[in-house]
Amino acid sequence: MEPLRPSDYDDGSGAPAAIDEGPGRASADGPTQPRLGVVGWVRFVWRQLTSMRTALVLLLLLAVAAIPGSLVPQRSSNPNGVVQYQRDDPELFAVLDALQLFDTFTSVWFSAIYLLLFVSLIGCIIPRTTHHWRAMRSRPPKTPARLNRLVGYREADARGSVEEALSAGEAVLRRQRFRVERYGDSLSAERGYLRETGNLVFHMALVGVLATVGFAGGFGYNGQKVIVEGQTFVNQLTTYDTFSASRFFDDSRLDPFSLRLDEFEGVFEAAVDEQSGALLAQPLDYTATVTVTEANGESVQRDIKVNAPIDIQGMRAYLLGNGFAPVITVRNADGDVVFDESVAFLPQDSNLTSLGIIKVPDGLPEQLGMIGFFYPSAVQLESGALSSVWPQPDNPVLTLNVFQGDLGLDDGVPRNAYALDVDDLEQVTGGETGTESIVLGLGQTAELPNGWGTVEFTALPRFVSIDIHHDPTQLGVFVSTVLAIAGLIVSLFVPRRRVWIAAEQTNDGVRLRYAGLARGEDPNLDGAVERVATEHLDRLGGRVETSQPAPVASQ
Repeated sequence: MEPLRPSDYDDGSGAPAAIDEGPGRASADGPTQPRLGVVGWVRFVWRQLTSMRTALVLLLLLAVAAIPGSLVPQRSSNPNGVVQYQRDDPELFAVLDALQLFDTFTSVWFSAIYLLLFVSLIGCIIPRTTHHWRAMRSRPPKTPARLNRLVGYREADARGSVEEALSAGEAVLRRQRFRVERYGDSLSAERGYLRETGNLVFHMALVGVLATVGFAGGFGYNGQKVIVEGQTFVNQLTTYDTFSASRFFDDSRLDPFSLRLDEFEGVFEAAVDEQSGALLAQPLDYTATVTVTEANGESVQRDIKVNAPIDIQGMRAYLLGNGFAPVITVRNADGDVVFDESVAFLPQDSNLTSLGIIKVPDGLPEQLGMIGFFYPSAVQLESGALSSVWPQPDNPVLTLNVFQGDLGLDDGVPRNAYALDVDDLEQVTGGETGTESIVLGLGQTAELPNGWGTVEFTALPRFVSIDIHHDPTQLGVFVSTVLAIAGLIVSLFVPRRRVWIAAEQTNDGVRLRYAGLARGEDPNLDGAVERVATEHLDRLGGRVETSQPAPVASQ
């Protein structure tokens, strides 16, 4: 076989020199990359996914993806807001709903980012943990031949032998919590593995947060209930006014207990508006005294305050709101009671002027609906209208506008208990009917229109709105967060260092050389080497001959 001709050889023919491209030889056009098969592409994608850079990008994407959850109402937490959004802007609603923005945290795209981040972190942690475990069990590296090129290099002379110097050096290094290994006439020491341990703990804690929120959070729930003084709430799904559950919830997980509202007390302070001079009521404290009966039959009386919930069998009961719930008694023309209930009136201002809806579906010639206004401390304005000047019931007055007709309760369509649809009703008192609204003081009775009977303002209990919240993620998230913070602090402030001591026997004693190396940036490494040398020489009785540190070297 003829030898290859050099590429610059010209035989005079004008043709380019031929190159024999045998097996394993690169072409004249340059090196060629190997082709990736299916397995190769899978490995490439896996390496990209499990890189720390990808994990950081996914974490940022997750934060960005969560933004719509705070900008638009969510079906899981605010279904009424979603319905209202649909009514206000049906065209935009259709677009946002197609993008699953009303179900942000259970959407396909949010779940995909969440799972990819979870896999990416796991893929980062496992190999790093394996490598770290092996590194912790391995011996410190051998002493470099040229210590004078490392950080903090210094030389010193001391009395004694090499053996004595190395024994003393080993004691000094171990005292400073270095792992020490002897190689001939030198010592190799290493410390700071806790830095990588903290880093791994930090990332494991992030996985813990993701796993806790993603899995344990699926068993959580919260519900709201309006409870009137003297009434008892039983923890059953059908007794909640509103209830929101996570995807793994099962109603069999509702722990049995009951909660009775014994008393509610509000404390207010009078204040004057500087601009209008009007008297204002500043709330100082709200206290709901309740009796909790747990599954074992044990009852205990407790107080619920704003921002001070009580724990009930792993759940928390929060005080959300309060108001008045006048007891309204309606009798027909024969004197039979057809309605006798406490009706929660929703506060409209700081003086607890309240609005309530009363629906009487049976017992009268026609169904009746009433829109009521309640004034705890009523005064009459110059215009003749009523107003409340204080939130406590010093002069309670109730006014009622009465409507008759079909309330729509038999249509099979859910109706809002705090709203009255008057489109299909006829107003018979108040407004432009020519008949004045019914005005009742506490204990007073008035005639209904058309001689249909009477309505009485019987009693005035208070009501509270209680939120029962069960979140099984709290402990897991708390522990993971504490571990993440601790791991981050350790990884930031614990330096990874290597220090070497080399000894050489001389006629006058022993010649010592010191140097160090950091894993990453460590501005205090030179001082650390100096402390090792100083303490070592103090034990041996020597002097430092050169103490000029070399240029910073790091790994």
